[in-house]
Amino acid sequence: MLGRIVLFGLVIAGMLLHANPLAAEGEWETTPQGDAALEKGLAWLARNQGPEGNWESNDLGLVATGALAFLSAGHMPGRGEYGENVERAIGYVVRNAKTSGLLNAADPQRDMYNHGLSAFVLGQAYGMTSDARVGGTLDRGLKLIYATQAKDGGWDYQARRLDRGHDLSLVVMQAKAIRSAVDSGFEVPPEVVRLAIASVREHYKPANGVRDANDPRHRTGPGTFTYDGQRETTAMAAAGVVCLQEFGQYDDWRIAKTMDELRKQVIGLRADPRTDGQLPQQLDPYTLYYVCQALYQVGGKDWRELYPVLRERVLECQFRRPGDPDDGHWTSNRWLHGKPAKLYGTSVACFMLAIPNRYLPILQEGKIEGLGESLRE
Repeated sequence: MLGRIVLFGLVIAGMLLHANPLAAEGEWETTPQGDAALEKGLAWLARNQGPEGNWESNDLGLVATGALAFLSAGHMPGRGEYGENVERAIGYVVRNAKTSGLLNAADPQRDMYNHGLSAFVLGQAYGMTSDARVGGTLDRGLKLIYATQAKDGGWDYQARRLDRGHDLSLVVMQAKAIRSAVDSGFEVPPEVVRLAIASVREHYKPANGVRDANDPRHRTGPGTFTYDGQRETTAMAAAGVVCLQEFGQYDDWRIAKTMDELRKQVIGLRADPRTDGQLPQQLDPYTLYYVCQALYQVGGKDWRELYPVLRERVLECQFRRPGDPDDGHWTSNRWLHGKPAKLYGTSVACFMLAIPNRYLPILQEGKIEGLGESLRE
């Protein structure tokens, strides 16, 4: 218990002492076109939300992304233009939480995807409102994350404890939930974080394909984070960067190496002004979600030069038909269809466009200095 209290103190102290150097920037980050697109996207979410708070899906993670879009634009539960929409979405997630703490009402194979994403959003909502009902649900959800962590530091798709986690996508979902909770005042067992960091590092692959963390050549040659130690995707490259940043490993050499590869992917995004709402295949909502956060966390030149590229690629494909009920949405049919696909695409696009507002606690960019020092490799 003492270790957790010390960790919590270090986290808060680091967050108070290390302000985000990007906080003073802003004029270049937003454009009138971007602001208008964000408002259209939020309006679509509000028009299409069901009376129970969801969008024709019982995937709590998807419902939570809808809430995240509103929260990231500064709309608080029960307050302002979209306050009722946020409240209904958060309420849907809380009502459907299981007594075990699990935040999933859909297929068990989506347990930890829905759980991690929902817990992340609940952490942000709690940090902005201190709502006791949200806090209680989040507390139980965090305990489930700790209890289901695999022995190697990862997680399975189902809410169960195994010897080995399945892949990096599950680690990053839980990493964001944990960091979100810390930002909102919760304690985190240091061993959970230590094991998770080890799991993330195991998913880094040097260009020569030989994974040996003790080989000094890996620190100078190219490499990237992967889905399972082998399969490379832009989303997982960004996810690895996000994971280590969330856990305070700001100077880990793997981040810089992965950013070299990620930078090429973003610069290579082609203009595709479709205006039919379909996000580019190479920038589906899942990829966009992690890439925009990786760029923001790393900051500096990468954020200043590459965020505008993401923004323009997203703006040019928004569905724009004034008077049409679907005006203002984005979608991706890669995994979802119909309204859930539009919910996912629109929510992530709005989140990305709203990042410069810095309303969310996790965008305040505090550094976990004590933890980072103790686990540096």
